[in-house]
Amino acid sequence: MDPAITAPRAEVLRDRYRSRLPERLQELAGPVEGNVDLPLHIVWSGRTSYSLDRPKSRMTLYRTVLAEGLSEDLVALLHHRLLTEQWSVLRRLVSPYIREVWEDAFPELLRTAPADTTVA
Repeated sequence: MDPAITAPRAEVLRDRYRSRLPERLQELAGPVEGNVDLPLHIVWSGRTSYSLDRPKSRMTLYRTVLAEGLSEDLVALLHHRLLTEQWSVLRRLVSPYIREVWEDAFPELLRTAPADTTVA
């Protein structure tokens, strides 16, 4: 793959994810239990309902919202405590662009990750 093409695409993706970030993690005030139904602009095919009470379901929900959600979706659907608690695993499931943007903006996410997972 041509690095001249890859670099601009990477920066476009980073800018897209950066523009959706809240100013503070504490702004993420979504639910912490129960079921969440995602709107069509986030998930347009397949599964749309997720249980926050089941770890794999919650992880899939967070991964999907981080990748496809708008800034208002992040605030309404994600919760700062749940994001922080599962970041050490979640960071390996999201794209490197999402991971870089979130960890640059919120270094406290890295403090929750085991030492061997902080290196990308």
